[in-house]
Amino acid sequence: MSKPKLLTQVRIEIRRRGYSYRTEQSYVNWIRRFILFNNKKHPSEITGKEIVNYLNYLAVKRRVASSTQNQAVCAIVFLYKHILDMKVPALDNLKRANKPVKVPVVLTVEEVKNIIKNLTGLQKLIVSLLYGSGLRLSECLRLRIKDLDFDYNQITVRSGKGDKDRYTILPESLVTPLKNHVKRVKQLHLKDLKNGLGITMLPNALSMKYPNAKKEFRWQYLFPSDSISKEPRTGLRHRYHVSTSFVSRHLKTAVRKSDCNKQVTSHTFRHSFATHLLQAGYDIRTVQELLGHKDVATTMIYTHVLKMGGHAVKSPADTL
Repeated sequence: MSKPKLLTQVRIEIRRRGYSYRTEQSYVNWIRRFILFNNKKHPSEITGKEIVNYLNYLAVKRRVASSTQNQAVCAIVFLYKHILDMKVPALDNLKRANKPVKVPVVLTVEEVKNIIKNLTGLQKLIVSLLYGSGLRLSECLRLRIKDLDFDYNQITVRSGKGDKDRYTILPESLVTPLKNHVKRVKQLHLKDLKNGLGITMLPNALSMKYPNAKKEFRWQYLFPSDSISKEPRTGLRHRYHVSTSFVSRHLKTAVRKSDCNKQVTSHTFRHSFATHLLQAGYDIRTVQELLGHKDVATTMIYTHVLKMGGHAVKSPADTL
């Protein structure tokens, strides 16, 4: 039996390891570009110098962000280590893309109120949860029904950044709206089951371990899409969660209506969540755990914001 093509081998290995579809697309695209850059030479024949030339081309000629260059490095390392079973050549003289130091945009409580006031329905509930629980947008949209704990007012975030689980707070003000929302989602799920649908994608190999779980309500997405879509890997027709663009589109309109002049994205509400907790007197370790930061140094950026926004440093102009 002939060996699958190189990119097919990459896809098979990524799926075997349980990586996300987005990671699969990213790695395959970077490996394809890498091979094309080297005139379609087989990677096993590409030298370390040629790998460095490609990565330097991304940093110097294409001027990509450091995170983008890192994606390319990860894809190439995956190719050599897990597909070709080769040691990654030494990357001498590699020029790293500059990583700009950025301070987070933080909203005032009044600005948060004004923006959320200009949202309605599902998008309002999602943005309120981003601010009230400090979730990343992807974490929020991937929530399942079972991840909400109304008894303890907490949310379980599964496979967050770094593939780690954590708990965060479920705001008391959102308990009733979320319970009502869950009832609507259940009605939609029952309708899907009646129509021969109602199946959801389960993480990793859970669908094999628990074959009936994919139809259980507790495994359904908390924020399901209006439409049924086809899973690109398996062809399974299921109801995925709403898209990030759905939230971003409505958020952009709400920010404009609120006359807020700051650069606001969904992540701004996570920054605001952390800063407002510190303003309220909560210790930085608690905030670190709620945000899921690996290192407290990452959380420390919000203390810098407080020192400036909280007027700990007085401008000499204010003494005039």
